[in-house]
Amino acid sequence: MPLRRTLTALAATALLLPLAACSDNAARTPKAGAGGARTLTVESSADKCTLSARTAPSGRVVFTVTNSGSEVTEFYLLAKDGLRIVAEVENIGPGITRNLVIAAKAGKYVTACKPGMAGKGIRADFTVTDSGKQVDATGETGDQLAAASTSYVAYTKDQTEQLLTSTKAFAAVYKAGDDAAARAAYATTRVHWERIEPVAESFGDLDPRMDLREADVEAGTTWTGWHLLEKDLWAPAPAANGQQAYTPLTAAERTKYADQLVADTQELSKRVHRGDFALTTDQIGNGAKSLLDEVATGKVTGEEEAWSHTDLWDFQANVDGAKVAYDGLRDVVLAKDPQLAASLDTKFADVRKLLDAQRHGDGFRTYTELSKDQIKGLANAVDALGEPLSRLTSTVVA
Repeated sequence: MPLRRTLTALAATALLLPLAACSDNAARTPKAGAGGARTLTVESSADKCTLSARTAPSGRVVFTVTNSGSEVTEFYLLAKDGLRIVAEVENIGPGITRNLVIAAKAGKYVTACKPGMAGKGIRADFTVTDSGKQVDATGETGDQLAAASTSYVAYTKDQTEQLLTSTKAFAAVYKAGDDAAARAAYATTRVHWERIEPVAESFGDLDPRMDLREADVEAGTTWTGWHLLEKDLWAPAPAANGQQAYTPLTAAERTKYADQLVADTQELSKRVHRGDFALTTDQIGNGAKSLLDEVATGKVTGEEEAWSHTDLWDFQANVDGAKVAYDGLRDVVLAKDPQLAASLDTKFADVRKLLDAQRHGDGFRTYTELSKDQIKGLANAVDALGEPLSRLTSTVVA
């Protein structure tokens, strides 16, 4: 990902995080008190993360985040442990205001602003008190949302199982030095990660080890994961490597980093398959938007797969995951806002059509084969889908 973001409000609730998730509604700012919502302001600068309050009652809570600094920033709501990501809004440029809408349950949390989108951020404790209000949906809508949650959890488990099987096969040929086979398996294996990326990212310790781009590695830390192996398989010329000749990984290093990738993937699968793993429908809806943000800020720009240029495989996988999430919630959206459902149906189809035009054999053309007009067309379609998708979570939790 460009400028490492642990995007997610699809926080995996291995310990049953007491918050339902978020929605980015920059164009539809809720008024204070609208629909019973509590609105808090957040000012993010180079050295401050100032909230108008450090507590809020349970129920609908809106964080209106303004970047008063000179760098792009992010705002996170983390679980009490400060590790697990509950909700976030990202890529807030200087002078820009964006909203984070959550259906909050009582509990202890941590807020964080990340100027420059790097490091641990500027953190402080945050408390949601018990308002006594019903947060979860009931009746027929509650039954529909419960079914959507069950279905999406099953989808997540299936994708992690496929990811683990494929990663083991990829690691085996990579360690054996069969670069052609490893290159062939790289993109098709990663699609299983990309389809459930917000879930994987919510486990804050795994994502940096597994999916960090070289440009986002902080000083003093060791680079590991998919993109390290990608660079080794598609060795860059000096001009693309800081004017330095690329030094291939040794056989021992190949084994070390491939084995770690498999071990981390096994850990991801283990966490997702725990008996208490659950995803609220709020988290699912917001995760759909997070997946599209991944497309808009990394895949459609060609920054994600800097050496293999297999960005369109990732693009399709992110859209797949977002569509599965939306499909599970569609009946509720259709009942509450038929126009939104119609818009999402159309916009998803538009993106699919453009992606299908770039298919080649069983996969896609590489990013470097796309013309500027084709890239612009994909970017415009993603932007057009992003606006209605940003309203998905607010609709299902209304």
